[in-house]
Amino acid sequence: MQATATTTPLTCSLFPLQGSHGAAGPSKRNQLRWTKLQRKCSQKGFQITAQFELKPPPYPLNALEPHMSKESLEFHWGKHHRAYVDNLNKQIVGTELDGLPLEDVVRRTYNKGDPLPAFNNAAQIWNHDFFWGSMKPDGGGKPSGELLEMIERDFGSYEKFITDFKAAAATQFGAGWAWLAYKEEDKKLVILKSSNAVNPLVQGQDYTPILTIDVWEHSYYIDYRNRRPDYISVFVEKLVSWEAVGSRLEKAKA
Repeated sequence: MQATATTTPLTCSLFPLQGSHGAAGPSKRNQLRWTKLQRKCSQKGFQITAQFELKPPPYPLNALEPHMSKESLEFHWGKHHRAYVDNLNKQIVGTELDGLPLEDVVRRTYNKGDPLPAFNNAAQIWNHDFFWGSMKPDGGGKPSGELLEMIERDFGSYEKFITDFKAAAATQFGAGWAWLAYKEEDKKLVILKSSNAVNPLVQGQDYTPILTIDVWEHSYYIDYRNRRPDYISVFVEKLVSWEAVGSRLEKAKA
């Protein structure tokens, strides 16, 4: 894994490759390892407790209209997000991951870039919870306070940040995410993008995400068809909850 600065101020591309096979699926070696782990835990009589729940967005499903339709959320949250939760619970029941917090499951199953079978579902649950919390009804506008000051310091201006963030989201090839994160080592904000289910959690403690946009096609195709740039612009201008982003920044710096 490597985050490589591509412009100044810091704009990064997060983990373009994961091990030798990417995020599409685990290697055959890890499939076998996972099967043995599940069998071993089952033989030891682990209690079946896997019960991650599908958390609702912090607003009604129609609350983001007209920018994001109720129908879109019914499919995106009600079907795609739900499937990740259901599948993860089936995958980890009776294993050593059963009962761990979601963030721990994400980090452990990433397996230093050679993901175990449960990684994609675990990471996608976390990513979507974080994505829903990045938006609010009547969002958008401009941030204020320390968040705005850091954006202007680290990107030159708020307008430059918006341009860079939109570009990162638009140029992420295929499925993935764009992120605004706080980089502890440099005490700066950076823009990252990641493929498939990968997120900044697997980079360790150095990167703390504070904002994300989902650029998987299922996130925008009902409302925007193939117009990803339009979806990105609406997200930034009409949907972002800068209050939530500012609160996350405070926690990241604490």
